[in-house]
Amino acid sequence: MAIINVEYYSEALGMNRKFNVIYPESSKTGKEVNSDIPVLYLLHGMSGNEDSWLIRTGIDRLIRHTQLALVMPSTDLGFYTNTNYGMKYFDAIAKELPQVLHNFFPNLSTKREKNFIAGLSMGGYGAFKLALATNNFSYAASLSGALDLSDLKEQSAENQAYWTGLFGNLDQFNESENSILYLAEHHTGPKPKLYSWCGEQDYLVAGNDHAAAVLEDNGFDLIYKKSPGTHEWYYWSKQIEEVLKWLPIEYKQEERLS
Repeated sequence: MAIINVEYYSEALGMNRKFNVIYPESSKTGKEVNSDIPVLYLLHGMSGNEDSWLIRTGIDRLIRHTQLALVMPSTDLGFYTNTNYGMKYFDAIAKELPQVLHNFFPNLSTKREKNFIAGLSMGGYGAFKLALATNNFSYAASLSGALDLSDLKEQSAENQAYWTGLFGNLDQFNESENSILYLAEHHTGPKPKLYSWCGEQDYLVAGNDHAAAVLEDNGFDLIYKKSPGTHEWYYWSKQIEEVLKWLPIEYKQEERLS
């Protein structure tokens, strides 16, 4: 796999930005690289950036035999949101980045059915938000996602300026398009297929339970799993392979002797 770091000027954010791409190579996948390569966006959590998935996991090893491109952008601490302080992180990834990708990598598919998104923690929130608020992605996965703001009440109370800077009046959060619950209840158009996992000892598990119930009540095709685990990369590194198996791609798992 080729690992490519791209720096570009973001009109949406008014600054230079970076993203990483893992691009399939025919010598590894065993098939000619075509003009309709499926794409998986991988989103980082709080304190992370575009390098987090590469540094913390073996994701490049896991997909080296698979015809799949990975795109890893950064939202800083912007929660994949058009913030109340004017930084348009949602627009930068939902609207601008697909066009930037097409300009640099015209072989990547622009079809909804071949574009997928996944993330962890803040990135799990971002993955579901981007999938529910746009028509860009047919599959979306959240690992330990911050899917319900009630899980973050203690944090938001301690750092009110940060959270209101992101979302505005927090008392109105669940009536806004920043809320996964609101988006689930007001979604129109084709529904993406969803996958959610959270550790049973994770501080976000109650919110994941609630979000799963709301999504299922609103007719989403959701696989929701829990197993022993905390809010740590050890578990996300294991779970991302389950996501790869779930996606509608010809995932070629690496050889493992039992």
